[in-house]
Amino acid sequence: MSHYRLWILSLGLALASTPALAAPSFSDDQVKALLRKSNCFKCHSETENKAKDTPTFREINADVKGRPNVERRFTRRVTTKTTADVKNKEVDHDPLKTKDESEIRAVVKWIMTR
Repeated sequence: MSHYRLWILSLGLALASTPALAAPSFSDDQVKALLRKSNCFKCHSETENKAKDTPTFREINADVKGRPNVERRFTRRVTTKTTADVKNKEVDHDPLKTKDESEIRAVVKWIMTR
């Protein structure tokens, strides 16, 4: 192996193992804080929606489990302004109030584990 290839391989391994460059992990509380900041809990709850007419995050996850491209679909849904049908009325579904990809990924993973 040439010195150049060995140097590139060493640099890649060093960068991959650097904690500052690794994907950050978010606690449950951090994800919920982002959901609160984005007003997601105005319409959805984590597991129980007694007084709400919208599905819980658990129900949303159960509905799409096993479908292809779930993570990509959730990502598009939480990053794009769309509409949702609630009691036969179209209501705005606003995106997350962040553009940080690691935060978006954390929210999507959180929803997928409910």
